[in-house]
Amino acid sequence: MTVDATDRELKARHRTMWGLGNYTAVATEVISSLGPTLVEAAGVSAGQRVLDVAAGAGNVAIPAVQAGAEVTASDLSPDLLARGKAMADEAGLSLAWEEADAEALPYDDASFDAVLSCVGVMFAPHHQEAADELARVTRPGGTIGLISWTPEGFIGQMFAVMKPFAPPPPPGAQPPPLWGSEAHVRDLFGDRVSVRRAERQMLEVPAFATGAEFRDYFKANYGPTIVTYRHIAEDADRVAELDAALADLGDGALESGAMNWEYLLVVADRSDQATSRSET
Repeated sequence: MTVDATDRELKARHRTMWGLGNYTAVATEVISSLGPTLVEAAGVSAGQRVLDVAAGAGNVAIPAVQAGAEVTASDLSPDLLARGKAMADEAGLSLAWEEADAEALPYDDASFDAVLSCVGVMFAPHHQEAADELARVTRPGGTIGLISWTPEGFIGQMFAVMKPFAPPPPPGAQPPPLWGSEAHVRDLFGDRVSVRRAERQMLEVPAFATGAEFRDYFKANYGPTIVTYRHIAEDADRVAELDAALADLGDGALESGAMNWEYLLVVADRSDQATSRSET
């Protein structure tokens, strides 16, 4: 698939958004266990060709290399790729870091034994195009593995809280937490995959003592939250309203010193079906 010219501005906005703050800190300090969880669930093993889509700083790619796979980490944000490469180099790990759009991957059909994405591809605005690409570059019999925040879980609720304060989404863009709905994922892939596992699981997050601490951390480090606050920066009342709403959300999720963030784990086998859903 090629990117339509009218889509370039949207992709530029996404590239800029994920370069704001410090998403690498979020990935390594708050959700670091998700990458190894996906690598293990997908059965990544030595010698496999693995693609990490929307890899960020390599939360999946790095543990996949440590499992012995030949790994390519792809992401729209060169800033995140540079941070990931620096961490991998420091650890003495060798893998490819390549700038790529999840909706127009620059790889041949059936190039990889496993195609994985951990809370990454869910943020591509056009879900069908992204799913088509994941299926296209996975070899028949290969594995597609995904971790996505659910609509009902904590991060899905966070996006719902921020929505009235955020810039309006562009026409055609779909909400990221939809990828956390098993029915939505099954519809995106259709009969091109056989789903082996589809489970809602919880990530225990003991990183924040209060809702306000969570809010301030995400205000400083998480691109979508930063963009939302920038959108309302000139309206002190709106900023205060969002401040209170996010702190309340965080406080409500705390139990015994930790939060539990729900995600959907999907592991599927690529079938021999060659057509994309958008072609049917």
